Amino acid sequence: MTHLRHPEAAAPEIKAIQPADDLGTLNRLVGEYRGENDDRKAASDPLQVEKLARMDRAIDLCLDRIRTLETKGRRPALGLGEDDVSLAALEHKGAFEGYMRSGETQALHRLEVKSSTSLTAPDGGYLLPPLAEESVLARIAGLSPIRSIASIQAVSGSGLRKAVTPTGAQSGWTADAAPGNAVQASAFVALDFPTGELFTQPAATQAMLDDAAVDIEEWISNEIVRAFAAAETTAFVNGNGTNKPKGFLTYPTVAQASWSWNNLGFVATGAAGAFATTNPSDNLVDLAHSLKAVYRQNGTFVMNRKTQGVIRKIKDTTGNYIWQPPSVAGARSTLLNFPVVEAEDMPDIAANSLSIAFGDFQRGYVVVDRIGIRTMRDPFSTKPYVIFYTTKRVGGGVQDFDAIKLLRFSV
Repeated sequence: MTHLRHPEAAAPEIKAIQPADDLGTLNRLVGEYRGENDDRKAASDPLQVEKLARMDRAIDLCLDRIRTLETKGRRPALGLGEDDVSLAALEHKGAFEGYMRSGETQALHRLEVKSSTSLTAPDGGYLLPPLAEESVLARIAGLSPIRSIASIQAVSGSGLRKAVTPTGAQSGWTADAAPGNAVQASAFVALDFPTGELFTQPAATQAMLDDAAVDIEEWISNEIVRAFAAAETTAFVNGNGTNKPKGFLTYPTVAQASWSWNNLGFVATGAAGAFATTNPSDNLVDLAHSLKAVYRQNGTFVMNRKTQGVIRKIKDTTGNYIWQPPSVAGARSTLLNFPVVEAEDMPDIAANSLSIAFGDFQRGYVVVDRIGIRTMRDPFSTKPYVIFYTTKRVGGGVQDFDAIKLLRFSV
């Protein structure tokens, strides 16, 4: 029987390793975990259950470290030289920094007149420089699991209205059709994705703002990224669609055999609050194959960490574990050879819970970003601190109801 050190001892070891050793350490931890799981004498043995739980936490810690290093490696740089950007972009950057530090707005107003471009938000405050906004959105995508796999649509208005065909794409060969044969208007439906305003209020001292060594743009970008990524992730999964995105778990659901447009289809496990007792991996195979092949080839599993911990113990009918750790740097863990995205807002396994989603989220879910991130400097409300009330408008919802399927833990 293999053993793993207690997590209090294992954690420092994981944190101390070099990046090149991360995958090797993860594979070692997974191997020890599987050895312990194979040696289980009884499913109800509390000592072995606790030991496997400690091993789960150690594996998750290593996966977190790998994801953190990958996110940092993909982070776009904010500090750009004159060779990298236009003179206008540098002027905007400098004028915006002046506003952040002291509240001085004349440079921004002069730039507005010079460029004939509005830098002022309609309801007050000023827009982040475009390069800073691009960096913020790119970094949010690295932290927001649903945004990282969904399609992204930028808009300049209050939302997106999209025409779709519930029966599938309308196509054909012109030689096979009569002249003038066109798709009827009744074949289309319109989907609306309004944007809601997301806000955060980072605070700074005036002493910090006066310190020339502090990169103010970098500081506020970091604050925005952390706050917005967490709020977005929750809304993309569970948002009610009122002044916020509509989460995919809040749409009506029906058994896959009775699926129809405007609903998400689900596959039941056959057991309340659990996988099937016999061949539990079949539940996941059934879920994957409930998706049409055209979607399945780009399929992704979405679940939270606790659900993933349960799945790590499951084997297929040939005795092989169905969950696999990342094989190379930058890759995701896989389940049945499909990537796994960890979204903590997915529900834990319980009776009738929809704890696992599988689908082509690029085609199934759309994130709508209204162009422009606004910041309003407020040195008065919470003296001696300066508040930066920062907002961006974002929406989202299901755009193809046939591209996402759910696993329901029910009879």
